[in-house]
Amino acid sequence: MTPGRLEGRRIALGVSGGIAAYKALEVLRQLTEQGAEVRVMMTPEAIRFVAPLSFESLSYHPVASDWLASTGGGERHIALAEWAEAIAIVPATANTIARLALGIADEIVSGTVLASRAPLVIAPAMNDSMLAKLPTRDHLQALRGRRAVIVEPTTGRLASGKVAAGRLAVPERILAVIEAALTGRRNLEGVRVLVTAGGTREAIDPVRFIGNFSSGKMGRALADVAAARGADVTLVTSVPTNPEGLREVAVNSGAQMLAALTAAIDDADILIMAAAVADYRPAEIASSKIRRRDAALELQLQPNVDILKALGSRPGLFRVGFAAETEDLREHAQQKLRQKQLDLIVANQVGVEDRGLGSDFNAVSIFDPSGLVAEVPRASKWQVALKVWDSIDACRHRGD
Repeated sequence: MTPGRLEGRRIALGVSGGIAAYKALEVLRQLTEQGAEVRVMMTPEAIRFVAPLSFESLSYHPVASDWLASTGGGERHIALAEWAEAIAIVPATANTIARLALGIADEIVSGTVLASRAPLVIAPAMNDSMLAKLPTRDHLQALRGRRAVIVEPTTGRLASGKVAAGRLAVPERILAVIEAALTGRRNLEGVRVLVTAGGTREAIDPVRFIGNFSSGKMGRALADVAAARGADVTLVTSVPTNPEGLREVAVNSGAQMLAALTAAIDDADILIMAAAVADYRPAEIASSKIRRRDAALELQLQPNVDILKALGSRPGLFRVGFAAETEDLREHAQQKLRQKQLDLIVANQVGVEDRGLGSDFNAVSIFDPSGLVAEVPRASKWQVALKVWDSIDACRHRGD
């Protein structure tokens, strides 16, 4: 079995008393699935929403809920604080956030946080009116000032029945932020990232197109990792999924992708062209559906837009390209790197079973102008994205 991304890492999961407390069970499941060792602590209010037994069944450890209970081993909140490599509060109610911001320690969760030096991740969930109130915003800002990482709640259906801001972030996003905080990789805060994903669709007529097998999974993983590391991310994609934590711009053709990138490029610090843009497009698009005939159909194709060339380069913009090749991987990748004047290129072999286009896995070679930067063997596209971002960070700060 392949080790999980968090194999052996020690995480304390604090659950506070809101209706979203049951969603912490899925966060716990995903943490343990990735190999983390998790200890759960619950506020007195939280155990009225979800029974501790549910968390014990998934974590394989007793839940800490009564911090004054005798354990025969000293103060439980101090032991938890010293054990944990990271603490995550999921969900964090307005009351718990206030406790943490003010340094109040009157139950196991707030007491453990106050005693700990570990990275702190807070995932708020509450009514939109409570979230918008100045005391809540002030408390969140105070916690950010102390290097706590806030997983911003999203807009969705709340317990009140209305659709508004305050809904707990999805477990996958919370897990990604915990991972970034735990590994010391919240290194993209204030950085504006522009990522492309998916294969373009070049129309033949109103119902048909020329495309490729790209699923957009690699670009989406790169965007999600960047957001988890603190970046302000815009994802331009032909495979929209309405993800949380970043802006998404849906496009179809190469021309539409270029237009979307042109509108956003001036504000970007990093551009990652992970999309598989069709090299050719029909010279003409039929205005009505082309009817089936027994005779052969001939299509005249012309070169598609060269997006990187059209965008150009500018000082301060770090540009990353992708090269999907069937042969001579290194030679073609380095040639593209030079021709496009890229800072980094990620090359992968296509046509290999269980990796690359359409797969959940990939294997890549990463080059900069001086040569090979990293060789990433077959791994999940999320794990590949982690390695790509580590390489980007190393290249951007080389010589610092």
